[in-house]
Amino acid sequence: MTRAHRSTLKGVHALAVVIITLIVIGIPLWLVLITSAKSDGEAQSPDLTLPHTFQLVQNYTQAITDGDVVGGLLGSLLVTIPAVIGVLVLGSAASWVLARRTSRLNAVLYSIGISGIVLPPAVITIVLTLKNIGLNGTAVGMIGVYMGMFMATVIFFVTGFVRSIPVELEEAARIDGAKPLQVYVRIILPLLGPVIATATILVTLSVWNEVFYAFFVLGGSGTSTLPLNLFSVASASTYVKNWNLIFAYVVLMSLPMLVVFIIGQRRIVSGITAGAVK
Repeated sequence: MTRAHRSTLKGVHALAVVIITLIVIGIPLWLVLITSAKSDGEAQSPDLTLPHTFQLVQNYTQAITDGDVVGGLLGSLLVTIPAVIGVLVLGSAASWVLARRTSRLNAVLYSIGISGIVLPPAVITIVLTLKNIGLNGTAVGMIGVYMGMFMATVIFFVTGFVRSIPVELEEAARIDGAKPLQVYVRIILPLLGPVIATATILVTLSVWNEVFYAFFVLGGSGTSTLPLNLFSVASASTYVKNWNLIFAYVVLMSLPMLVVFIIGQRRIVSGITAGAVK
């Protein structure tokens, strides 16, 4: 195959990727954005056409007011930030131990630790357990649920990355008198930057958009999240067909995570590659 043919094939491949991306991502995104700017009548049957009259400000203002965006944002931050920090701290520490010890018991523990990726938690058991310990309907209980749900993801990524770090670095630190906690904090943790960034973004996106378990744990309590408020708006009888308000709320809810993804998209790719290959 000549160099010209290879260049042509690369160009066709790139064009195909762009077209597929536009179809899979661009069309739904355009539908959401353009419908959020339409009037109630035009939004009854969402399509890809431009609105005859733009009601962007009116729709977003009503979505913010009726959907309690401010309260939902505070609730989402209250649950997401501690859950992400907690799962990263405990998960990375557990990954270091699991990566460095090669006994059969640790192999079993590692298999149990990552089993949460394919085995979803039982919602009935979670709710009953939280009720028995008095944490059902509380932010603390929701944080604990999310930490348990996404601990497997952190362990899976970080353990593979830790195994690529030379053991000699730790041995040198121990010779200098460093204790295990000091070795982890001063030697291991700084080297986990790429994979920690990847796990942070993936877990944050998952927790931020999660609504199923939040509905059973936080439903009816004083704490609410953006996805729960969106569910309330979408299920209310007055908003069943008001797709303009529903899509306006979806856009508002997605903006914080869109910023996080844009900032950290390179970290996601590099961290996944490093954790998988190494």
